[in-house]
Amino acid sequence: MSIFLLLITFVILAFMGVPLAFALGGASLLYLGIVSPDFLLIVPQRIWAGTNSFVIIAMPLFILMGEFMNKGGITKRIIDFSLYLVRPFRGGLGEVNVIASMIFGGISGSSVADTSALGSVLIPEMVRRGYSEKIAAGITVASSTMGMIIPPSVPMLMYAMVSSESVGSLFLAGLIPGLMIGVTQVILVYIISRKKKLHPPHEMFNRKHFLHTTKDGALAMLMPLVIILVVTFGVATASESASVAVLYAVVLGFLVYRELKVKDVFPAVKRTVLTSSSVMIVIGCSMIFSWILGVEQIPRITAEFLLGLNVSSNVLLLIIIGIILILGAFIDVTPVIILTTPILLPIVKAIGMSGLQFGAVMIVGCAIGLVTPPIGMCLNACSKVSKLSILEIFKGAAPYMICNLLVLILVTYIPALSTWLPGLIMK
Repeated sequence: MSIFLLLITFVILAFMGVPLAFALGGASLLYLGIVSPDFLLIVPQRIWAGTNSFVIIAMPLFILMGEFMNKGGITKRIIDFSLYLVRPFRGGLGEVNVIASMIFGGISGSSVADTSALGSVLIPEMVRRGYSEKIAAGITVASSTMGMIIPPSVPMLMYAMVSSESVGSLFLAGLIPGLMIGVTQVILVYIISRKKKLHPPHEMFNRKHFLHTTKDGALAMLMPLVIILVVTFGVATASESASVAVLYAVVLGFLVYRELKVKDVFPAVKRTVLTSSSVMIVIGCSMIFSWILGVEQIPRITAEFLLGLNVSSNVLLLIIIGIILILGAFIDVTPVIILTTPILLPIVKAIGMSGLQFGAVMIVGCAIGLVTPPIGMCLNACSKVSKLSILEIFKGAAPYMICNLLVLILVTYIPALSTWLPGLIMK
């Protein structure tokens, strides 16, 4: 019955609106205080053990890089570059939104940052060009899910910490699924935009502007490529590559684009500290919670239960996908990864799925949760930008999230989509 006390307390606190970190920590402290007061002494140790990781050092550095790149004028240049990419197909701002999210996602590593940065620029412009606010906001949040799938990815760092998988291999494992989501969304947006006659007329080609825009766009796209290569080939660790990325962003913003000012540095560092601190608190409290689950042998009990259902491995994988999607709708990405990976990873390994493939499944599934009410961090970020309700934005995003679900199913049942590229390069 003690484990029910832990879970029920957490659920009650979460539904009362208590911040997730404090809901996890509060439930854990209540459990330890009632069941084993002597174990309260290990709480600081577990928090320290959870946050004392070289992999996590990369997280604030990637966040800081994204802040500098955004303040340095990278968002506008990505959009301009994306406009030229869709010109041959007479694409409109809907397609530009998706392609820009693919590029920006490879820079920021965060879907929420993608939503905030691109949404503030593209949603008003899309509305001005004839898109409804609901569709514009829906495309923005649906495409922003690629931010945590296309490397570099902050959630992948969390999964690497919990699962002990290689960060470089995980980055490569997310590349093909992320690109597949982007391509399928571009196709769907093109079909819908053409049906609604939202594509602009052809404009005169300006060679000088094209060359200038391509140069700026190439400099932006070089960032994720450098990170993937140096981590994959062992030139640098994830933390070291993140440091190089921050330096690259500073040079690009100050010396090349000349839009990053000295006055922008402190606010960027402040936002990085606040964001990183909130994530670190969640990680620390999640570690106490997951340690208690381990002591109560919940991973073993859950594995025995699911494996004892006498269903095929395909059905079992569907059940696991359902668990990830349901939890993602109510809990943020970081605690979902930290709490469920130790429970579900042994189960999928027992039926033949590698930890690398499961990492891709976990990240793609959690990305869907970012656009699923009631929590939906991307929905909340977009709501602040567009002033629309979460429900309206979700209705606009729903058709495009079918692409995410399709890719999730393909990644689950076709291992090569996530394991072929790491196997090819990491030999």
